[in-house]
Amino acid sequence: MFEFLKDLDSDLRKALMIQLRNLWTHTSTAIEGNTMTLGETAFVLEEGLTVAGKPLKDHQEVVGHARAIDLIYECLQQGKEFSEADLFALHRAVQTEVIVDVYQPVGAWKKEPNSTAGVIGDKQVIFEYAPPADVPGLMADWFRLYSGLCRSVTPGEREQALTAYVHLHVAFVRVHPFFDGNGRLARLVSNLPVLMAGLPPIIIPRESRKAYIDTLSEYHYAVGRILAGGALLPEPDKLRPFAAFCRKAWRASIALVDEARKKQQTRKE
Repeated sequence: MFEFLKDLDSDLRKALMIQLRNLWTHTSTAIEGNTMTLGETAFVLEEGLTVAGKPLKDHQEVVGHARAIDLIYECLQQGKEFSEADLFALHRAVQTEVIVDVYQPVGAWKKEPNSTAGVIGDKQVIFEYAPPADVPGLMADWFRLYSGLCRSVTPGEREQALTAYVHLHVAFVRVHPFFDGNGRLARLVSNLPVLMAGLPPIIIPRESRKAYIDTLSEYHYAVGRILAGGALLPEPDKLRPFAAFCRKAWRASIALVDEARKKQQTRKE
């Protein structure tokens, strides 16, 4: 049981976990273009039914993301070290639209270069991610970063957990190890040390999509493309804007926990 669920009655624990799952799934898929509302996301996950007029792809993404959250929880509850195999399983969960294409593997590292366009100030730029050949080595570095950060986070310490989330998130996005699904995976796996610390997940708001992308882009542009042998997180001081953004975003899940605790307290009075 996660520490933030401690001392809650079983019905409140269950309701809180459902709320977190629904919000996390809705926001993370919406950032990537999913058209489901929070209410529709909850309906699909709780009732197992489709919503009229919504694409099948949107339904599959919602169900896949919720399954990935379950995999995250299972990994933590089993107390095992998060591994490459676990990451590949998460990719298979979120990458629900499977295209049989050797150059777009699901549950395996990317085979082709990937990049995205962005705007820094009034300048349009192209952000190139790590070359495919460099991904295995860079992700080995990422897993070492993950292990070190998990060991460094003291239970209940929000700032340490926030730092771990920011570092893992940014490093993962810089590598972009898969042909698709990297954003959803970054927002999932970066929460592992947060949950280990007994804290609710950091959930990026759908409404803050532009600010989220902008702060990530500013760091990526400032430090340049990552290549084999390069530092995952050069110039860490430049991570402060993204850390401030994530600290603010965290308020939503913390508020859900606080609300559940207030209900628990009312029952005791």
